[in-house]
Amino acid sequence: MADVLAARLRPYRAVLASRIRAQRSYRASFALDLVSSLLVGVIELAEVWVLFHNVVRLGGLEFSQILLVFGIADLCYSLADLSFGHCDTLPTYLRAGTLDIFYLRPQPLLLQLITSDISLRRLARAAVGLTALVAGLVVNDIDWTAAHGLLLAVAIVSGYATFAGMFVWAGGVQFFLVEGAETTNAFVYGGRYAATQPASVWDRPLWAVFGFFFPMAFTGFLPTLTLLGIAGPGWLPGWAGWCAPVAGAWTWLLALGSWHAGVRHYQGGGG
Repeated sequence: MADVLAARLRPYRAVLASRIRAQRSYRASFALDLVSSLLVGVIELAEVWVLFHNVVRLGGLEFSQILLVFGIADLCYSLADLSFGHCDTLPTYLRAGTLDIFYLRPQPLLLQLITSDISLRRLARAAVGLTALVAGLVVNDIDWTAAHGLLLAVAIVSGYATFAGMFVWAGGVQFFLVEGAETTNAFVYGGRYAATQPASVWDRPLWAVFGFFFPMAFTGFLPTLTLLGIAGPGWLPGWAGWCAPVAGAWTWLLALGSWHAGVRHYQGGGG
């Protein structure tokens, strides 16, 4: 069984390995890409610091606590962006008609798209999220138990799955929009920004969109409240952070529904 699985994954590993070697062959360019990606992550973290530099608490959270929210959400997003972010290139394939080449290969279309590229520069972005997460765990007084350790692991895995599902959902929608990437970006990248903020300050429309339909609040905010033992919004229980896997499963339900509808809708490049 393991040999069969390894054989099936061998073509994907070969493609990814060639992409990695190609990026590393131009060392100066690769270094500049890493630095630029790192600066983007640092600037986004600095925005949070500036916001909390002017207020003591926001949405019931202090800076040390929001640092944990930012760390979990940003790390999960960065890892998902590393592995699924190039789904953004789907409109380019659609316009050029080159997506039809994928149909000639005896592999699933979505898996081909996911493994068609990898941007190592996004590792620098993940380093910012990891640093913020570690700092948040250190500066907050957490009564560590086995349950808390499990909660943190579940939050990271579920958050990654949620953001990955968002990229796949956006890719499926592009079969219909083609030229409307800005529309899906408002939810994918806007959702990432929302996930790093205290969701307790959101109004009802934002909660409807980024709280439940696209469950960004379950990636960082609610697991942090559960981890720190902080009461959530009045209509959410304190254990809501444990529902992060449900949020991830719901996002992938949306993602696969969108993807399959888009693939059925696609009629070819017309070339």
